[in-house]
Amino acid sequence: MRVRLLGEDGSTTDEREMDAGGSGWWHADLALADGQRYGFLIDDSADLRPDPRSRRQPDGVHAASAAFEPGAFDWADGSWNGRPLPGGLIYELHLGTFTPEGTLDAAIERLGHLVDLGVTHVELLPVNAFNGPWNWGYDGVLWYAVHEGYGGPRAYQRFVDAAHARGLAVVQDVVYNHLGPSGNYLPEFGPYLREGENTGWGDSVNLDEPAVRSFIIENALMWLRDLHVDGLRLDAVHALQDAQPVHILQELAERVDALSLQLGHPLSLIAESDLNDPTLILPRDSGGYGLTAQWSDDWHHAVHVALTGETAGYYADFAAEDAVAKVSEGGFFHDGTFSSFRGRPHGSPIPPEVPAWRLVTFAQDHDQIGNRAAGDRLSASLSVDRLAVAAVLTLTAPGTPMLFMGEEWGASTPWQFFTSHPEPELGRAVSEGRKAEFAKMDWDTDAVPDPQDPATFERSHLDWSELENPEHVRLLELYRDLAALRRELPELTDPSLDATTVTTWESGGTPDHRVYRIDRGDLKVLVNLSANAAEFDLGADAVVLLSTVPIEVIEGSPVLPPDSAAVVTVRSTRITDGKD
Repeated sequence: MRVRLLGEDGSTTDEREMDAGGSGWWHADLALADGQRYGFLIDDSADLRPDPRSRRQPDGVHAASAAFEPGAFDWADGSWNGRPLPGGLIYELHLGTFTPEGTLDAAIERLGHLVDLGVTHVELLPVNAFNGPWNWGYDGVLWYAVHEGYGGPRAYQRFVDAAHARGLAVVQDVVYNHLGPSGNYLPEFGPYLREGENTGWGDSVNLDEPAVRSFIIENALMWLRDLHVDGLRLDAVHALQDAQPVHILQELAERVDALSLQLGHPLSLIAESDLNDPTLILPRDSGGYGLTAQWSDDWHHAVHVALTGETAGYYADFAAEDAVAKVSEGGFFHDGTFSSFRGRPHGSPIPPEVPAWRLVTFAQDHDQIGNRAAGDRLSASLSVDRLAVAAVLTLTAPGTPMLFMGEEWGASTPWQFFTSHPEPELGRAVSEGRKAEFAKMDWDTDAVPDPQDPATFERSHLDWSELENPEHVRLLELYRDLAALRRELPELTDPSLDATTVTTWESGGTPDHRVYRIDRGDLKVLVNLSANAAEFDLGADAVVLLSTVPIEVIEGSPVLPPDSAAVVTVRSTRITDGKD
């Protein structure tokens, strides 16, 4: 193999042969000024290839890389002490559709909204470089570079600095389980992928190769060290096929913990996994990987079915009467039980000593909305009253709650799957594949928007003018009040799963017509999704702390109308005969 380095300085091109030495790493000395273009020629090809570790791609993923010096930024967050995840509230957003401009600098102007909402952690969908002007971000091919359309790496530093100035931690979604279909030149540089071992998104990453493992871990450390990020959300870790004695996730957790000690503030690793395996979040001295937290799709599914009554596909099992109770009390619904969607037993129970905050819980997220045929949010099918109930369930849950952008005001805009692949054949394949996927599930394919149509991307932008509508304002105020209540009441952040018990009443024969009493110590979360008023005899006089609609308290017992929820506390004794 032959590798040449090309460095460009104005009209001058400096070409140098690189030396592989004996380690497999190629070397050449060339001083590059900030912004100066460079790239590589492999073997005898005249086609320039970008640096796999490129920090900046100003002309796209197929063009030359540009030198970038992260240390040149004048950080103002020297007093930043970080934000621990326990007690936190995460807000997931996509930079390209969060604001009309779709840039990091424009997102800075909206950070005050998140502070007022009570958010502690801002989670950005992937920002690494991808081909085309817009994308969800999961087609990234240059993991070290920030998409130029968002503003590039310097704008990213400005965003993190501005977030820290407002007391907000930043969590970056990173994708280490696959690469996008356009601009993926890694296999030309070495055995980065296992050919023929498909993950569903392409060839799996070759975790048997030490250099590939180092490529991943050093990328994670780059976000946390050079760009001052506070945590990483690790995409689809179940697709990381690793047979080494120490799993890549454990290795990553060990390195991040060491960096956290060095920096003197907390750093979080949050996994997305469909395995329902507590190994991810168990301490390393208990045989776990030691990650900070993992997403709980089971909590989403149980609450989604309770709110909507949908029971198709993977929602079918969650129509069970005990679904909400089980995910609230134990974390996972499938903890070794039979999954009808998978056709086999699935998951393992979470040990009782694992704190509840290690599960990230949500009623909506980018996947659960965007992977629906029409990309429809809950607001497309639920009344404002039911959306308010969803808010109460989300922000009083035992886990660490997460909101998806716009959820806090019941945004009416969809969040649809969009791409902008410049290659016509790739664009057609994505569009046709999307329709074929939903046809298999008996969806109306006419309702599936074309991912390549620019209108699909435009429709998915938040409409901030909705905050002038009283109904949207009402919902936003409820979210703010719930976030404040969560900060004030220790019962709502009690880390023990044993501290939550749920009682369920059937009322109507369908999963979206149930009544729930969720006990969190002396605090009671009452939910009525039935068509009739529901009275809750709590055995003591109830004091209403918050309700989604006005409710009556009759002789100390709250009476909730249909589609409503309340958070109440109880006095220790009810007066029944004039004596305590």
